[in-house]
Amino acid sequence: MSANLNKLVVMLEMQNAMNTKVHDQWFSQGFDWYRAIWVECAEMLDHYGWKWWKKQTPDTEQVILELVDIFHFGLSLRIDGITSYEKIAKQLELELSTAHQADDFKQTLEVLAASAVADKTFNAAAFAGCMAQIGMNIDDLYRGYVGKNTLNFFRQDHGYKDGSYIKVWGGQEDNEHLVEVVKSLNTEHADFAKLVYEGLEARYPTK
Repeated sequence: MSANLNKLVVMLEMQNAMNTKVHDQWFSQGFDWYRAIWVECAEMLDHYGWKWWKKQTPDTEQVILELVDIFHFGLSLRIDGITSYEKIAKQLELELSTAHQADDFKQTLEVLAASAVADKTFNAAAFAGCMAQIGMNIDDLYRGYVGKNTLNFFRQDHGYKDGSYIKVWGGQEDNEHLVEVVKSLNTEHADFAKLVYEGLEARYPTK
């Protein structure tokens, strides 16, 4: 299995685990993942900038975070409880390798949003086009995805629901700690997600 294919399989497994943590019967709930995609696209456009009547500079970091969120929803649309993760990953790898790019990032983003609105699907080729036009590669996606997913699990495991979770440690918010942990690790490691969690655990204040 190629490195990129393995990354996609890992992300699919993690997405199913997170969805199950939210609702153990999530397959039968009919959640509107496609709607989450186009709403995120609209939010992302504000971060990128689209108003011609004022000066705007793209907030690249925030755009990348929004793309990572969209990928969560895109994976959720592809998981059906029947098809193997490897088969889904192979299809995604193929689509991501044939990126569809319009004239600029905004127009490519609109192709992604249009597929979600009109067809209720995740257009992985347009998603890859957005990645390319913002300067984002599969490693950036994987790093961002695993980090966000793992932090969500970490929060749940440390009292997020009952309010006992501590979000600021040593003058930094948890997502800032997350960035430092992720940057210190090798994304190619087979236990990358586990190492991210352990890195957070090591930094989290003991009571």
